[in-house]
Amino acid sequence: MDLSSLLIFAGALVVAAGSPGPSIAALVARVIAKGMRDVLPFLLAMWIGEAIWLTLAVFGLAFIAQTFHVAFLIVKWLGVAYLVYLAWKMWTAPVHTEGASIPKADAPLKLFFAGLAVTLGNPKIMMFYLALLPTIIDLASVSTIGWLELVGTMAVVLILIDVSWATAAAQARRLLKSARAMRFANRFSATTMAGAAAAIAAR
Repeated sequence: MDLSSLLIFAGALVVAAGSPGPSIAALVARVIAKGMRDVLPFLLAMWIGEAIWLTLAVFGLAFIAQTFHVAFLIVKWLGVAYLVYLAWKMWTAPVHTEGASIPKADAPLKLFFAGLAVTLGNPKIMMFYLALLPTIIDLASVSTIGWLELVGTMAVVLILIDVSWATAAAQARRLLKSARAMRFANRFSATTMAGAAAAIAAR
């Protein structure tokens, strides 16, 4: 896969994964409550969950794009509409981090399955891959090597972003609990998400 496609994918993923959502909220809530000492199983599950969505999107959408062009376009525009909806929800979201429930016990297996559930059940992540990948990658030509390159790029981006969030949560708890800071983060994320929807619609 050419470098430019990987860089575009990485840049779009930075915007999407870096914006507060259910997974980030759960991660931040966990670190604020318990610190970073046992958060690795939760993080690992989040990364595996995103790799699953990426894999399903690459190979599933390749079949749709080749066989059902109209259905493919419908999926694309549903994705755009959902990104706009997410932008609106972010803009109007209440400024608190409650409700991101994961087990309070420190059992690594429970944390792992909680992280997997948060990621696999997150429609924001699913629709990001469904809406974005077809606009920057020729899915029909993605080989096994290309898929591995995408997964590797995804892993690097997510590790950098999620570890940054966890570190910030551990070192700046007062800031992350501030209603003003959360409102700014929500509205910045809403703006970037709406911009992503507009860019996808224009392609």
